[in-house]
Amino acid sequence: MTARIYDTDVLVVGWGLAGLVATREALLAGKRVVIVDQEPRTNVGGQAWWSFGGLFLVDSPEQRRLGVNDSLDLARQDWFGNAGFDRAEDAWPRRWAEEYLQFAAGEKRSWLRGLGLGFFPVVGWAERGGYGAIGPGNSVPRFHITWGTGPGVLAPFLRAADDAESDGRLLVLPRHRVSELAVHDGVVVGAVGDVLAPSLAERGAATNRDVIDRFEVRAGATIISSGGIGGNHDLVRAMWPARLGTAPGAMLSGVPAYVDGSVLPVAEAAGGNVINADRMWHYVEGIQNWSPVWPDHGIRILPGPSSLWLDATGRRLPVPLFPGFDTLGTLAHLRSTGHDHSWFVLSSRIAEKEFTLSGSEQNPDLTGKDVPLLVRSRLGKGASAPVQAFLDNGADFVVRDSLDDLLTGMRALPDGHLLDIERVRFEVEARDREISNDFTKDAQIAMLRSARSFRGDRLVRTAAPHRILDAAAGPLIAVKLHVLTRKSLGGLQTDLQARVLDAGGHPVPGLFAAGEASGFGGGGMHGYRALEGTFLGGCLFSGRVAGRAAAAV
Repeated sequence: MTARIYDTDVLVVGWGLAGLVATREALLAGKRVVIVDQEPRTNVGGQAWWSFGGLFLVDSPEQRRLGVNDSLDLARQDWFGNAGFDRAEDAWPRRWAEEYLQFAAGEKRSWLRGLGLGFFPVVGWAERGGYGAIGPGNSVPRFHITWGTGPGVLAPFLRAADDAESDGRLLVLPRHRVSELAVHDGVVVGAVGDVLAPSLAERGAATNRDVIDRFEVRAGATIISSGGIGGNHDLVRAMWPARLGTAPGAMLSGVPAYVDGSVLPVAEAAGGNVINADRMWHYVEGIQNWSPVWPDHGIRILPGPSSLWLDATGRRLPVPLFPGFDTLGTLAHLRSTGHDHSWFVLSSRIAEKEFTLSGSEQNPDLTGKDVPLLVRSRLGKGASAPVQAFLDNGADFVVRDSLDDLLTGMRALPDGHLLDIERVRFEVEARDREISNDFTKDAQIAMLRSARSFRGDRLVRTAAPHRILDAAAGPLIAVKLHVLTRKSLGGLQTDLQARVLDAGGHPVPGLFAAGEASGFGGGGMHGYRALEGTFLGGCLFSGRVAGRAAAAV
């Protein structure tokens, strides 16, 4: 089989957000670019297309208008308290973190605004922490939702690619899977691989791996932006760290199956050094998608802080493991219980105010930039249409008028026999007794009242504290929650020019990396934990750095 051969200045492996940003930067520098990806053209944009579009910004006008006093120093305190860097190989990730913080507090917003992006005026408060000042979590709201969600973030970079493709400066090669990097005299000079059979699968759906041809791309510089491993459960389990307990026997996928980590060993074979592979970011609020696109398709509930969180047996999770406070701490605790699921118990009033579903397709108001729909969805009575669809059709939802009926419904779900219904009753009733006064010893209720001092939470995110069993709060709801795979926090080690480093810390000539494949910069700029809004932002920042550096070769 004779390989098809292409020549270019810059080769980009992977057309997710980081790859598209790198492509735009190389094109702006006057370079010719080839993009290859193993998926059909329907998947251009990668995981970013499915995202909620949240971006981490520091001391933004949106924050200031809501009375939030943020600063680079406070953000740095939060980031490093969250990251917990503790390894010798964290030297470059630390430096990337510092550079990214400067970017998030500096030109990030103006750069994006210049590209036409806008932001929803209410800033979200993700990863609230609940520990001390130097512990994990965001001290203030920093989660800025892009007007248009993930597709909105992608739009300017897709336009740049379309324009360049039209005038011949960019060649996009779908269904081209890289199997080897070409190395000559120690320099990466491109890639070779398989051409896969065409596929008419919809965006995100699994595709065939039938090989019909070979290809070779000769390039002056090669950028790896191929994503992480979240769609490959076998690899997730193989990398699962002991500090998080045993890997779940059953997980949902928060990313399509093509997020398989297949290019990382290819880069390693060419001398690249992968570090922090055991650092990963998976959610514990996953629910089965009632209308799935990819295998084991799960959706994450973005919860407000009010739901009562119980383990599989019905015991309340310890302080400060409340909804939205500490993702990794909650994951570690739940893995110690020996069970793969947990529960939210709440009122309909809480669901109407606090439940948002992660993803562009689950937020048609924000994704479609539909202001009337947004007002009805976020400020009107009742749950939003996407949330209501899960309440009506979701396999993990139980909606009942009485606690007895709710408990019966919970026990009827798979593994519901683990539930101690008297324990659940005890937890719910004890929690409700604490609502009677404006003061309380219950840390979660105290945090609810604190949260509502933030105007954004009071407006759209946190229900007024009330008894879950209050009949006026509507039917009771229980949600069975699963571990949902999402992000790799480690990856190819890179210096501040996004050059891939070898095991000795030396640049591999001609090879660069960006996005999740590089741990969003340096091989893991988040450390052990993410502050949220930092995955898309990490792709933007590392893609920009890699594109500019590769163009300078």
